[in-house]
Amino acid sequence: MANALWVWGLAAATGALVLLRIEDHDRERSRAAFDAAILEDLAWLGFVPDAGPVRQREHAEPYEAALDLLRMHRLVYACDCTRAVFAAWASEHGRRWRGPGCPGGCRDRALTEDDDLILRVVLGAEAESWSDRILGRQTGDPSAAGDPPVRDRHGNWTYGFAVVVDDLRQSITLVVRGEDLVDATPAQIRLARLLGRPEPPEFAHHPLIRRPGGAKLSKADGDTGVRDLRAAGMRPADVIGAAATAVGLLPRRRPVTASEARILIDGWRSTP
Repeated sequence: MANALWVWGLAAATGALVLLRIEDHDRERSRAAFDAAILEDLAWLGFVPDAGPVRQREHAEPYEAALDLLRMHRLVYACDCTRAVFAAWASEHGRRWRGPGCPGGCRDRALTEDDDLILRVVLGAEAESWSDRILGRQTGDPSAAGDPPVRDRHGNWTYGFAVVVDDLRQSITLVVRGEDLVDATPAQIRLARLLGRPEPPEFAHHPLIRRPGGAKLSKADGDTGVRDLRAAGMRPADVIGAAATAVGLLPRRRPVTASEARILIDGWRSTP
C-alpha cells in the first residue's frame, strides 16, 4: 500500500508514467492468485497504471542474453555456497562475509554450471554513489555481501538480476521502492553498467509501514493487508489515508483518494 502511494504520487508529481510489473521471477513462490489479488486491490484503491501489467516469467530471452553478455566478459561463475555456508562462515569468524567472492572461493574452483548450482557475477569492490530522491546522497559497496547471485540453484533468476535487466530493456528512468532495498542498490547500479547502462535510473526509497517495534509489515507474518481492510468495511480513501499517515505524508489521518497522491508528494517535497 505504501509503495503504491509513493509510486503513483511521485509519477504524478514528476510527469512520469507508471509501468506495473509483476516480478514473478521465482517460479516456486509465484502464484497466479497472488497476481490477481494485487491487481484487484490496486483497482479498488483507484491506482491505475499507464502500462502493464508485464510479467518477468513470460520472457526468458532477455535474462539469458544478459547472462551471456556477462559470461563473455568472464564475470559469471558457478557456486555451491548456499545461505547455510555463508551462515557457517559468519558463525566461525564472528561476522558476516563482506567483500567480493564467496566463502568457498568458487570462482577459482571453476565449477561446472550444473543446474543445482548458484550462478554469481563478479562486480568488484569500488563504491557506487547515487542521489536518492527521498534519502539524499547515498554510497555503498556493490559486493558488500559477496558476489551477488544472478540465478539460484533452482534455476530462478534472482530479484537483483531480473530487475536490472528489466529496467534496462523497459527504459525505466525512476525506480520507486521501499527503504529496505537501499543496500541492494549499489550492486544493481554496477550490474547495469556492466550490461551497457552507463548512467543508472533515479531511485526513490520510501519509508515502510512498520510495527511498533520497528519490523516491517509482512503478510507472511499475519499482518493485515488491503484485502483484510476491505473486508472490515474500510473505504479506499480511508485505507490510503491510513497508509499516508503511517509513512509520514500526513500529520493526522484523514481520507485520501488515489488522485490526491500527487498533492501529498508535492506537500512532502515542499517541506523544509
